[in-house]
Amino acid sequence: MLRLAAAGARAIVDMSYARHFLDFQGSAIPRTMQKLVVTRLSPNFHEAVTLRRDCPVPLPGDGDLLVRNRFVGINASDINYSAGRYDPSLKPPFDIGFEGIGEVVALGLSASARYTVGQAVAYMAPGSFAEYTVVPASIAIPMPSVKPEYLTMLVSGTTAYLSLEELGELSEGKKVLVTAAAGGTGQFAVQLSKIAKCHVIGTCSSDEKAAFLKSIGCDRPINYRTEPVETVLKQEYPEGVDVVYESVGGAMFDLAVDALATKGRLIVIGFISGYQSPTGLSPIKAGVLPTKLLKKSASLRGFFLNHYFSKYQAAMERLLELYARGDLVCEVSWVAILLLGL
Repeated sequence: MLRLAAAGARAIVDMSYARHFLDFQGSAIPRTMQKLVVTRLSPNFHEAVTLRRDCPVPLPGDGDLLVRNRFVGINASDINYSAGRYDPSLKPPFDIGFEGIGEVVALGLSASARYTVGQAVAYMAPGSFAEYTVVPASIAIPMPSVKPEYLTMLVSGTTAYLSLEELGELSEGKKVLVTAAAGGTGQFAVQLSKIAKCHVIGTCSSDEKAAFLKSIGCDRPINYRTEPVETVLKQEYPEGVDVVYESVGGAMFDLAVDALATKGRLIVIGFISGYQSPTGLSPIKAGVLPTKLLKKSASLRGFFLNHYFSKYQAAMERLLELYARGDLVCEVSWVAILLLGL
């Protein structure tokens, strides 16, 4: 997470409806702001981005909100975006960052029918790595307050919820393996699988993370630095696992394929181990994959959140409900950055 601070402020003078720039409480908004901009395509994020300190604060259009970002989410997908893998037609310079939460500080006339200045909102849209972001009101999500825990749901939480709901076919007693289980989206996959009354195995990289997984209900955490994952799965789960929630790729992907039970389902939501490589991929044993799937009547299913936006709002509402009831832990991993400085 990044915590953002504002630059020197100015008072809003031009309140004309023609510019659709309404600030009912007279908030002080600076003339300029800081933001990260992708200035060259590279899988090395630090090489790809430049911190620009004197960017004009944008004005919202008629149906827009101007959001002062208080927290923004850092995702593995940011590396793919800065490398130009999602949209090859996109050329630098361009804005970066996918999700943010903050307060509305100004808004357009049409947007004022649903939102007010000072209201807490979250959003998922390009350009969040900035002190202020213009967000279409149609995609903004009203929030009870500005809490970083809500931010974890926007991409990580909805990815886990929708992929397991649409592709996982979870039911009581099923065995679910979650790789990188203590990570941003893995923590949600663990908890949602437990809510579905499944038996959950989670891989992680430290005893501290294993303890965290235990605390959120994971039945069998595996610290792969002290226990060979393949050995544990073969000895303790000889009949295999029914569902794999896989985000690592490479050798872990190969291991997950081998661990599938008959009619098992492997859901690929990413392959983070290769994101910083030139190709974005870690090698896998693709040549034997069809044979392995065939022998088990198993399936390999990909999930990309952008293809499920029609069900996004309902997923967010469900996650917020679970969090409000105390049935969902949203662990926040903090990265302290002063004024967006890297």
